[in-house]
Amino acid sequence: MSAVATVSRISPARSRTGRLHWLRERGMGASVLVSALAAAFGVILVEVTAYIGAVLQADPFIGDSETLAVVVMILSVLLVAVAMYVAAIVTANTFSTIIAGRTRRIALLRLIGASARSQRAEVTGQGFVVGLIGAVIGLASGVGFAALGVLIGESLLGVGAGDFTVLQPGVLFPVVGVALTTWLAAWIGSRRVLTVTPLQALGGSVERTHDDEAGRRGKHVGALVLIVVGVALLAAGVVLGLITPLGVVVAFFGGLFSFTGLATASPLFMPPALRLVGRLFGRGATARLAAENALRHPERSSRMAIGVVMGVALVTMFAVALESVKALMMRQSEGEFVDGFFAPMDAFASIMMVLVAVSAVIAAVGLINLLTIGVVQRRRELGLLRAIGLTSTQVRRMVLLEAVHITVAATLTGLVLGVAYGWIAAQSLLGSVPVLPDYEPAGLVYPAVPWIPVAVIVVATAVLTVVAAVTPTRLATRVAPVEALAAD
Repeated sequence: MSAVATVSRISPARSRTGRLHWLRERGMGASVLVSALAAAFGVILVEVTAYIGAVLQADPFIGDSETLAVVVMILSVLLVAVAMYVAAIVTANTFSTIIAGRTRRIALLRLIGASARSQRAEVTGQGFVVGLIGAVIGLASGVGFAALGVLIGESLLGVGAGDFTVLQPGVLFPVVGVALTTWLAAWIGSRRVLTVTPLQALGGSVERTHDDEAGRRGKHVGALVLIVVGVALLAAGVVLGLITPLGVVVAFFGGLFSFTGLATASPLFMPPALRLVGRLFGRGATARLAAENALRHPERSSRMAIGVVMGVALVTMFAVALESVKALMMRQSEGEFVDGFFAPMDAFASIMMVLVAVSAVIAAVGLINLLTIGVVQRRRELGLLRAIGLTSTQVRRMVLLEAVHITVAATLTGLVLGVAYGWIAAQSLLGSVPVLPDYEPAGLVYPAVPWIPVAVIVVATAVLTVVAAVTPTRLATRVAPVEALAAD
């Protein structure tokens, strides 16, 4: 009877709100924002690259030289690829979480005859629409910011860019790429639909436990293969870097494969980090509940953590790589540099950090989104805790501690990965570069950690945790215990 009633409630809701009613579902708006940020970032980079090339061509001293423009173009392509990669993982995790909350509805539709593949096709189509809307918004905002930037650049620098126009055909690359990437991420994130059975209509949101994750051998074998291939490519990049700077290209793909493998297998390797961090929060009832919640469903916790890991690792990687370059230059000159020698490099490092920070912002949006969705889907659980005696303050503190627990573990993991990837990038790029005083290849490049940027990363992550937990902690106590326990 309840199954029929629930299905009957689903159909009228669709007819009342139209075909795009699902866009109002919690999490979809943030997914559109993630797609829009990635697309706008890509459009702006394409516009900046084209503008620099036009300025160089218009310069009477440089003339037709396009070397710098080519270098900037390659750099912008890599940064756009990184932003789309981050957006894809965030989107895939978002759709996985949304589907976990839809488990009962999907099971009910299966019960009345709908196939799993049709349900997955529906979710994948929703991902394409989300990506398309975000890409269009990103295109419009990116072109607008680029036009404003050109006006500001011309007025401040006093240089012209010839016949440059913001209507560059190259902007279609990030726009189409974001739309297709979001569609692919939704398809990957919706693979869980295939495992939903009609019997799950009796339950609610279902997240896999640690034992369930440990039993998924096929997924873990694939992740292990990616990690092994990635580590092999990273090692090959370091060795090749002793011969040619092109070793950094091999190392780039090694980092891509290895991190994808780590992200895929995160429900297995994140629990040890979560367990270690959990010991820092004491033995109080609220702290123990927060720690156990993070460990009880490693799939949910790892989805929240992996975005933070990516953001921290990316920013740390660039900071360590640039600091290692400076350390190499200081070593070969025995510190004999005049004041201000590193000013251009520091300026370049600041620009790069700002560009990379866009990917970190995308990851931060994903964390906020997943925390909010997770609390909404756990209304019954939170209502039960309040019904057995926990106060509203204790429930809010538990949700906050759970967010802090996951973020601290993710930050530490990201710092370790960022230092490793940053050193590998510097080594594979500079190992063969001749240095003074003998003009011999640099050989071993010692890793250098810039402690001030690392401290900024830690503080920024702490602020992010507090901001990200504001909405979920409010939602955690907004619903009365009886109403939460009666929710579907």
